[in-house]
Amino acid sequence: MIQVPQVATIAGIDSSGGAGVNADLKTFHQERVYAASIITGVTAQNTLGVQGIQPIDTQIIAQQFQAVFEDLEIKAVKTGALFDAERVEAVVAGLKRYPVYHLVVDPVMVAKGGATLLEPLAIQKVKTSLFPLAELITPNLAEAETLLGRQLTQSETIEAAALELQAMGPKNVLIKGGHFAGTEVSDVLLTADGDFHWYTSPRIDTVRTHGTGDTLAAYITAKLAQGQALTTIMPQAKAFMQAAIGESIAVGHGHGPLNHWVAG
Repeated sequence: MIQVPQVATIAGIDSSGGAGVNADLKTFHQERVYAASIITGVTAQNTLGVQGIQPIDTQIIAQQFQAVFEDLEIKAVKTGALFDAERVEAVVAGLKRYPVYHLVVDPVMVAKGGATLLEPLAIQKVKTSLFPLAELITPNLAEAETLLGRQLTQSETIEAAALELQAMGPKNVLIKGGHFAGTEVSDVLLTADGDFHWYTSPRIDTVRTHGTGDTLAAYITAKLAQGQALTTIMPQAKAFMQAAIGESIAVGHGHGPLNHWVAG
């Protein structure tokens, strides 16, 4: 029997297949880990935007936790869109009942088209209840600004922001710099030992970036489940993302999805 690392995604479904649980499962499959899913909500969306959102009943979320964790040997978990305070509380309760060492929290707040995927009242619960359980959080620039309540600009400010976010409880913090202007994309990783690691790549001029944050967080989760360290994972992750964005596929008429078939 082949032994394979088992992971889980806790997030919402993208009906067009490009983001959320859909992107996570594609990434997990590509990186050769077995993936379970705990669905927090269903969306009606495509590459042009989100047309509807229906959060999942918290009792079903709890039952999904029980079904997955009492049977599978989950080594790592990635969270995505949690929608509201009630869903956040249900997910935190599940993670406390079935704790995992490798928890990657992608604090998804707004969809590519602008729809809210985390209500303002839920943000505080994410900060105080979910972040302390996390091995890694992966906010983009806009999410980091929302979490901290201020605008971020220069590299020194980004490092200070990472320290503030780390003080909320997560062991490691990755702030993604894709929302900065310029010809390069720079991400900073603050590790549990207090070291900063910068990762820079050329900016690709494309609108086909639907599911970028989900895919990156899922890639990291898969590699953590395989026993790799964050500082080893990140250069691989940057290379994977460059390829997934750069080798675009013709799907949809708006912010198209990534190419998850690229070599991992």
